[in-house]
Amino acid sequence: MPAVIPQRPAGESPNGEPSADESPVDRVALDEAVEFTSDLIRIDTTNRGGGDCRERPAAEYVAERLAAAGLEPVLLERTPGRTNVVARIEGTDPAAEALLVHGHLDVVPAEAADWSVDPFSGEIRDGVVWGRGAVDMKNMDAMVLAVVRAWARAAERGQRWRPRRDIVIAYTADEEDSAVDGSGFLADRHPHLFEGCTEGLSESGAFTLHNGPGQALYPIAAGERGTAWLKLTAHGTTGHGSKPNRANAVSRLAAAVGRIGEYRWPVRLTATVAACITQLAALQGLSVDPRARGFDLDAVLGKLGPAGLLVEATVRNSANPTMLSAGYKLNVIPGTATAYVDGRMLPGSEAEFIATLDELTGPDVTWEFHHREAALEAPVDGRTFAVLRESVERFDPEGHVVPFCMAGGTDAKQFSRLGITGYGFSPLKLPPGFDYWALFHGVDERVPVDALHFGVRVLDHALRTL
Repeated sequence: MPAVIPQRPAGESPNGEPSADESPVDRVALDEAVEFTSDLIRIDTTNRGGGDCRERPAAEYVAERLAAAGLEPVLLERTPGRTNVVARIEGTDPAAEALLVHGHLDVVPAEAADWSVDPFSGEIRDGVVWGRGAVDMKNMDAMVLAVVRAWARAAERGQRWRPRRDIVIAYTADEEDSAVDGSGFLADRHPHLFEGCTEGLSESGAFTLHNGPGQALYPIAAGERGTAWLKLTAHGTTGHGSKPNRANAVSRLAAAVGRIGEYRWPVRLTATVAACITQLAALQGLSVDPRARGFDLDAVLGKLGPAGLLVEATVRNSANPTMLSAGYKLNVIPGTATAYVDGRMLPGSEAEFIATLDELTGPDVTWEFHHREAALEAPVDGRTFAVLRESVERFDPEGHVVPFCMAGGTDAKQFSRLGITGYGFSPLKLPPGFDYWALFHGVDERVPVDALHFGVRVLDHALRTL
């Protein structure tokens, strides 16, 4: 049975939504967010790809703390050691749509020699937590734990209500690779655990982007480009390297890869990206209509400041060659050659993407999807986005929330198979000069303690209101 947080007999607002002074977030919750972030960083869950990862120690860590909060977490594995955790908080209204909150436990590799600190030390120094996963995304994992435990402590004091809708908490494996051992496995093999879920919150959004002096933006992700990882294969005639060969597989592949790398994809503005451009321009005192005939995108992007990075990578499809393989000896022309391309597709553009790749590869090279996931887009004009906006701006009244589309992807893609609409919402208030994008998968990844405190407060308010 799902865990039940006891009903608070009184103190709710008339519409069932919490008021600002009802927050159960206490000093313990703030301290735990920092402690849990540091602890999770110290658990090395490096995902090197191809199944080379073990998330189980981190999964057991979060499951133990969820259980201590009165929940009944379930640990699930497709592959031994690749562990996922799912728990449900039961709401008061069985007919209400459920909400999913999810985060991944794995991290990308870190080369210790490049770092100022041990990337798996979880060191807390000068008000900052250091280590791999500090922003992607053990910070969010920790904040969710801290919030849920704060609710449980408040319930024990008789001070907290039970949410109207079920809230499903999921910690996943394998997000940093193919997700086949993580959210893909959960969506395909254990969909019943997410019964009723229609919306989800996870990475990556609601962090501060300083767009010049005095202008703090909080981009919330309401879309993702689709994943289109491609394998290209060229066939030719095997022969001696000293002789002419007009059916050289390496040459054919190189020509196709060159065409793909040089191709300039046309601008395609989705509803989310158009809304982002419009709102960013308005903050700069500009009135623009991205849908208007003759709209000069490049001219507008140049006037948006650093915030232009929010849209620059999502106004087009993309295809970047990343790997090449051919041959076994220098003086032997191989009969086949292969390449891999990291492709990304905007919502609604898959047919155009496929047709373009057919043209760019040409008659001598075949291609196939090595890994493929759908593009996503979520409403930015409904109640959910409005609640997320209000929750951020409640705790930073000078901040400005804008929607954006992620250039890459998250576990929201796999959960979308279950009809779950995803938003990127892992709130952090960051100081000027703190380059979030550079630290994402970067060297010296770190997160300020104050940012975690802000995130706990915002996340608590958003979840209780939603």
